[in-house]
Amino acid sequence: MLAYTLRRLLFAIPTLLVISFIIFSLLDLSPGDPTSNLPLTIPAEVREQIRLSLGLGEPFHVRYLKWLDQFFINEPLHLIEQATGWSFGDGQRLRVISWQTRSPVVDLVLERMPQTLWVVGLSYLVGVLIAIPIGVISAYRQYSWFDQLGTLFAMIGFSVPTFFTGLLFIVIFSVWLGWLPSIYDTNLRVTDAHTFWLQIRQMIMPVMVLALFNAAQLSRFMRAAMLDNLGQEYVRTARAKGLRERAVLLIHVLRNSLIPVVTVIALGIPTIFGGAIITEQIFRVNGLGQLLITGIQGADIPLVQTLTFMFAVLIVLFNLVADLLYGMLDPRIRYE
Repeated sequence: MLAYTLRRLLFAIPTLLVISFIIFSLLDLSPGDPTSNLPLTIPAEVREQIRLSLGLGEPFHVRYLKWLDQFFINEPLHLIEQATGWSFGDGQRLRVISWQTRSPVVDLVLERMPQTLWVVGLSYLVGVLIAIPIGVISAYRQYSWFDQLGTLFAMIGFSVPTFFTGLLFIVIFSVWLGWLPSIYDTNLRVTDAHTFWLQIRQMIMPVMVLALFNAAQLSRFMRAAMLDNLGQEYVRTARAKGLRERAVLLIHVLRNSLIPVVTVIALGIPTIFGGAIITEQIFRVNGLGQLLITGIQGADIPLVQTLTFMFAVLIVLFNLVADLLYGMLDPRIRYE
């Protein structure tokens, strides 16, 4: 498996380079301009000087190679220096700078990451924990009242957009009942039991909105995979040998059913780091989704380029993780 992993990682290098080139090219060809939001009273020559100061006067290939050097060399060296205290060279290296804030993009990402992981990451975990039991029980008790309710839950949860669910939760739990805050306080710091409870209260609505959406999708995958395996010969053989029904269901059927579901779960993990753009806008969560929207609105190309490429890296990485988990769940799969 180690040799297979190394081969996949080596193959991922040219894949990511092609992806980076496509992202850089598309954003470079986009009609947005960093000076478009400036007042109209600014003279044209001043606007041109601003564009030149941002490096837009250089040829395309020069700007692309400079971005590669900043992202793959300068940024990792800076992170290593910050984490270990070591020093590489004189420390005066050019980093990827946001046009809007004039701050390093990676620092902005690390600043927003905790909020996104708290809300979106926890919601994904809750969604998986809800979806797997619902899918297993719905398949085992096919066409029962639980299966009918699970199907109805999946249809509603997957069909209703998160912006509608979020607004509905705000109206019910914030406006009518007054139980939960409608706006997420990013500046809240947990220092005691009271602030911890405030943090829990403000996380409940955005977490549940995203968890219900994720659970609706994953529960259908889980149910379909369970139904496909419940009719297999090995299940009848296990029952004929006298194994307990719980052992047949949880050890044999569930393990094989998780193989296709693992792909969906693993490939959905990068969306955690991408943030939930709509939900973060509704509840005012100052996460990565909000940062991406701000960058797009302000034509902040370095910020959008870096964030988009980071999402692509995560997708490639977790695709590899899903393939490796296949071998752990199914002993018939071997990586030579």
